Amino acid sequence: MDRTRPAGRRDQRRPAAAAATALTRARGRQHKPHYWFADRLLAVLSGQRPVHWMLGHTIGEAYEQLVHLAPGAPLRPADRVMPVVRHCGEFHPGPGVIEAFARIGSGDRVTAMAFRLEQGSDRRWRCAAVELGGERNTTEGRA
Repeated sequence: MDRTRPAGRRDQRRPAAAAATALTRARGRQHKPHYWFADRLLAVLSGQRPVHWMLGHTIGEAYEQLVHLAPGAPLRPADRVMPVVRHCGEFHPGPGVIEAFARIGSGDRVTAMAFRLEQGSDRRWRCAAVELGGERNTTEGRA
């Protein structure tokens, strides 16, 4: 009789394996530039970090867009639930360019964020544009 699992359980997986898989997936996300920037933009737009935190990571109008958006903290926590990047997708319209979109969740609230990344001659990615979409309550009926 196997005493390491509850009675009636037939699979060989252990709970720790699922946690390790989730941790590996989260670490892998951070090596993708669109996820890296989504997390940092979220920190600024939720009021967790000041706008100047993004100074070296922006080019063109992106910094001015953040200066305009950040004072209202449009992604601030709802009902004390910290916002998180639920999903971040990417599109490559050309070499050295990523157009990304992210779903930001905070409780029942979901907000869209779009941003453009451009790779410089130094091979570093920088944010060139940021836009926020409307918010939607996930408890509402879906069409």
